[in-house]
Amino acid sequence: MNVFNMTDCDGNKVRDEGILDYIQKTVETDACCLESMRGSTGGMPSEEHTSIELTGTDRPGLLSEVFAVLTDLRCNVVNGEIWTHNSRAAAVIDVTEHSTGQAIEDPKRLSTIKQLLCNVLQGNISFMTPRITISSSGVTHRQRRLHQMMFAYRDFERLKDVEHSSRIHVCVLDCNDRDYTVVSIRSKDRPKLLFDTLCTLTDMQYVVFHGTAITERMESYQEYYIRHIDGLPVSSEAERQRVIECLEAAIQRRASEELELELCSDDRLGLLSDITRIFRENGLCIRQAEMATRGGTAKDTFFVTDVSGQPIDPKIIDLIRQQIGQNILQVKGNLSLSPKFPREMARSFLFTNLFKSRIC
Repeated sequence: MNVFNMTDCDGNKVRDEGILDYIQKTVETDACCLESMRGSTGGMPSEEHTSIELTGTDRPGLLSEVFAVLTDLRCNVVNGEIWTHNSRAAAVIDVTEHSTGQAIEDPKRLSTIKQLLCNVLQGNISFMTPRITISSSGVTHRQRRLHQMMFAYRDFERLKDVEHSSRIHVCVLDCNDRDYTVVSIRSKDRPKLLFDTLCTLTDMQYVVFHGTAITERMESYQEYYIRHIDGLPVSSEAERQRVIECLEAAIQRRASEELELELCSDDRLGLLSDITRIFRENGLCIRQAEMATRGGTAKDTFFVTDVSGQPIDPKIIDLIRQQIGQNILQVKGNLSLSPKFPREMARSFLFTNLFKSRIC
């Protein structure tokens, strides 16, 4: 039995009967594996779109170059999402033929698109071989697929010059009496944190037998009792360390502490190419992005940082908004330094003792 205590994105009790009814119907059917009819993320099977999956080495201006190629090839971006983490980039982008508004089916044209995008991803500083897949839109939830792509591209492997984040604490312990492995996670709370954690455990082929998640103010505490699909708990120090690294990576992939910019405009061919070019020319790096088109209107969200790693100058944002349009590009949240994670937690992390007393 699973029990969830939920709030909406503003922290209020969910009272909308339509939302509650949708959640109930989705959980009670296999539709939970498909795209939400209420959101823009996911992956419904469709003959109207061509899905492009990209993984490669991240660098400033990469997304701008990708969209420039798609524009030159007369491909219209209708939906998509991009994640970057640990010098890797992964994207799932749905495109149509601009002349017909339908999926791209010509094999030669698809081959050209793949080759030109591969050239962009290869670049001059790539330390890993880029991967590109083009197909009809699949049934896998888009963010679920991005987790799989990042995991396969080994974004959990820490680079030597990248400091380990002190904001995420993962502990993997043995529960020998019951042959479980206990995974405890303490981190800053954010939307979809539970989704990200469970997707990664599933991708690593672990089964969760017991679990709990508690949020208190801005902190999240999670604990899971797991075994591998072969029925065995974590059996080596190397496997234990890999679980820790993969869960940390899953949480870091979309920590979303960057500045959030929201664009709402009439859709047109080349819109994303123009927007991302302006970002690049003004020294911004896109760390995460989500694009959606509904009824001829494009609504895109970008999480950006300064290319030098410094706080973004508000004057730069003002200049960008003047170039794009004050009413078209909105700044979400405060244009200031990202909030720091507290050095000391207000509450001890007691899950392990609590659950051992109940289960072990």
